[in-house]
Amino acid sequence: MSGSTDNSVWIAAPFDVTWKITNDVRNWPNLFTEYAAIDVLEEQGDTVTFRLTMVPDPDGSVWSWVSRRTSDRTGRNASAHRVETGPFEYMKIRWDYAEEDGGTRMRWRQEFAVKPEAPFDLVSITDRINRNTLIQMAVIKEKVEKAAAA
Repeated sequence: MSGSTDNSVWIAAPFDVTWKITNDVRNWPNLFTEYAAIDVLEEQGDTVTFRLTMVPDPDGSVWSWVSRRTSDRTGRNASAHRVETGPFEYMKIRWDYAEEDGGTRMRWRQEFAVKPEAPFDLVSITDRINRNTLIQMAVIKEKVEKAAAA
């Protein structure tokens, strides 16, 4: 069984500023509140392979995985998938950007399936991803808008 999420946020910042900040994966630990570290493993053109490590969750567990992300500035999107899937059969995310009302709409669509032995079920992880996405988007919105105003 598979799941998906679809969330977006309007950012009061030009596309160029939003794109530059949100696609600087090396800076993600400063952009997101949930990431402790990122290690870039390989870069080829617009594709970057990296290890992402989360901050410890409430029970002290630290999650880490390798993802591959390709950015398409001309198409105003980026797509990624987990190379190390962990408890997921697969995990894909697509980021889309659109100029809207003098700012930028950033949209994240995720598709995933959980392994039978995963420590969570599809309903609970979908809910968790949706809740956390809204938190992270709000943080990113604030940081990008602050940078654009500076």
